[in-house]
Amino acid sequence: MEQTFMKQKPVLPLVLSMSLPMVLSMMVSSLYNIVDSYFVARISEQAMTALSLVFPVQNLINAVTIGFAIGINAVISYYLGAGEPDRAGQAATQGMACNALHGLVLTVGCIACMPAFLACFTADTAVIDLGVRYSRIAFSFAVVIALAMSFEKIYQAAGRMVLTMVSMLCGCVANIVLDPIMIFGLGPVPRMGIEGAAWATGIGQVISLVLYLLFYTFRPLNIRIRAKALRPSRKILGRLYAVGVPAALNLALPSLLISALNVILAAYSQVYVLVLGVYYKLQTFLYLPANGIVQGMRPIIGYNYGAGEHDRVRRIYRVTLALSAAIMAVGTLLCWAVPGQLIGLFSRNAQTIATGSTALRIISLGFLISSVSVISSGALEGLGMGGASLIISLMRYTVFIIPAAFLLSRVWQANGVWHAFWITEVVTAAVGYRVYRKRTAVCAGTDHL
Repeated sequence: MEQTFMKQKPVLPLVLSMSLPMVLSMMVSSLYNIVDSYFVARISEQAMTALSLVFPVQNLINAVTIGFAIGINAVISYYLGAGEPDRAGQAATQGMACNALHGLVLTVGCIACMPAFLACFTADTAVIDLGVRYSRIAFSFAVVIALAMSFEKIYQAAGRMVLTMVSMLCGCVANIVLDPIMIFGLGPVPRMGIEGAAWATGIGQVISLVLYLLFYTFRPLNIRIRAKALRPSRKILGRLYAVGVPAALNLALPSLLISALNVILAAYSQVYVLVLGVYYKLQTFLYLPANGIVQGMRPIIGYNYGAGEHDRVRRIYRVTLALSAAIMAVGTLLCWAVPGQLIGLFSRNAQTIATGSTALRIISLGFLISSVSVISSGALEGLGMGGASLIISLMRYTVFIIPAAFLLSRVWQANGVWHAFWITEVVTAAVGYRVYRKRTAVCAGTDHL
């Protein structure tokens, strides 16, 4: 497959052609997150609280498998740009094998720790029981997630964004359709409650993986996955983990953040824990589409970096930053215009809606400026600079926000936690842009980028 279009096509049309399929996929994925939570909330508020408490561990599984897949994407893109397709195939093969192993370890470890983990945040035995029942099923699909995410990033590295869009959309749509059927028991399907939500999620993931396997069989790539390429290469594995580990940590840090904030908020009321969980469901409607732009950017920026097109790398960064900022601006307007309606999707409790509306208005103050750190972090991953990307995420998810949330909560109680979000985004944007400029300028051999 000829891929020189990545360094020849005008930047804006190129970024849009690579990103729009992923943005559409991410919009549907975020819709799934909202629909899934909507139906679980109809079971009971305890079920929604259980889902909120399980979310950090579920996010950890996604973070490790998706993060390492980002490493696969970056290494393949670099080798393709450098004109080394055989090494790209080795990276794909060894990366997929490693990620499947990661999924297996996560399945066993996360299922085993869930009862104790949930007990750290609530004494409500019904909430703990619901969380354990959901997680035992959902976490059993970790290997499937790992394989599907690996295929997704391999196809993205090859520029086959439409196929990844189709696979993701089919899985998400199946999930949305199956949710009410399996949760409430429609037709011949028995009522499964919260377990039905877990099964619907797992089946959707299986459908995505099956489609990738069919695409790979009948529409082969120039990136070949072969048994003989399984022989470990220290250089390739080193590259995979050099990007994959920081990327996984980037994605896993929200799990640590949510758990820490849950501890702070639980001291005031369980309502705040529920509101935080609802916020993280709603914010996927912004950050997943922004992530779709990042996913479209990564293979382009990695390919051009491998091909030595440093001026083009600068232009790609600027275009993707502008597109992300536009999405965040829309999200800010929505959170100020209709916060009550957004929270009302997940709760009918007047106190929860009022509390959630206040939280959305405060947190959304940081949406627009967060584009800088999101795009800088994604660009650095695409360039293979996983460590630099991790610096930005550490600032955003741990180093600054957790102490800020704790200190501000002493003054404004739960509202102090909400203010910590936008203050952190401002600080992280300044640091993130500085890190990006410094690292990329050094690699380009110039004083500025």
